[in-house]
Amino acid sequence: MEPLNLLIAKAKSDPQTIVFPEGTEERIIKAARRLVDEQIARPILIGKEDEIFSIALDHAVSLNGIKIIDQMSDDVNIERYVENYARTRDTKIGIAQKMMKRAVSYAGMMVKMGDASGMVAGVTSTTAAVIQYASLTIGYREGISSPSSFFIIVVPRFFEETEKIFIFADCAVNIEPNASELADIAIDSARNAKQLLDLDPVIAFLSFSTKGSAYHSSIEKITQAVEMARAKCPDFKFDGELQLDSAIIPRVAAKKVKESEVAGRANVLIFPDLNSGNIGYKLAQYIGGASAYGPILQGFNRPVNDLSRGASVDDIVSVATITVVQAQN
Repeated sequence: MEPLNLLIAKAKSDPQTIVFPEGTEERIIKAARRLVDEQIARPILIGKEDEIFSIALDHAVSLNGIKIIDQMSDDVNIERYVENYARTRDTKIGIAQKMMKRAVSYAGMMVKMGDASGMVAGVTSTTAAVIQYASLTIGYREGISSPSSFFIIVVPRFFEETEKIFIFADCAVNIEPNASELADIAIDSARNAKQLLDLDPVIAFLSFSTKGSAYHSSIEKITQAVEMARAKCPDFKFDGELQLDSAIIPRVAAKKVKESEVAGRANVLIFPDLNSGNIGYKLAQYIGGASAYGPILQGFNRPVNDLSRGASVDDIVSVATITVVQAQN
């Protein structure tokens, strides 16, 4: 099954409540309508009700089944959000009140407090802002010091196979991850591969070297990350350092690698830095003809995902669908 169709089927089996802090944006309103109509999610739009109704009317979009909250006039939840934020962040009530006036941080608190299952933002906010406010409200999972991202890459024809699905990480967030961060990226990416796509994750840490074929200080970071990942998560298969061909092509792996459960079989590819990750997924997409879904954020306590400011309605629906499936678990 095509990955997006698989994700839609999973989302429809147990729709979740997804909050959109940029609720006065036309594309968000149209996407929310589709999410309700296709029974993928229960959307909440944050923004002034009259403004949202006006935009919906101008574009002939029904708001039936779509919840709207104006955080500036919320007398029901705002007090407990402010109190919880001030207490957990060890800050003054006045600062917490100012934070809750921001739609993205208010939406983040909705997720943290269980009033929404996940958040999707970014059509009018920068990625840095989405990550910053999500980290201050939703927070990171235990043991995670920073979030990361991954792409779902679908190669239409992969050698003898008609199609192959890969996870590429990190291609959008961490510029120079250290060994510990690389290990966390690998573990989170493997878990998402299993949870979202039902893949049996086989994780390769990529490099310009395969098992000591070259030497550089940057390779030491990769081998350290492999050991850390194995120690933290012994249930998954990790190996590295591996060149790309050694990681995914069996005949190359047979020549270059003596013993490995990963070489030649990898479907989760961990890039050593953002330069290689970003270049890698774009090469696959634009030269290799692969479909690329993402970036999808990971590492937070609860699901939050970022949108491109040029995102289409289809893009928003796709990201919301992925957020629903993440929230189901």
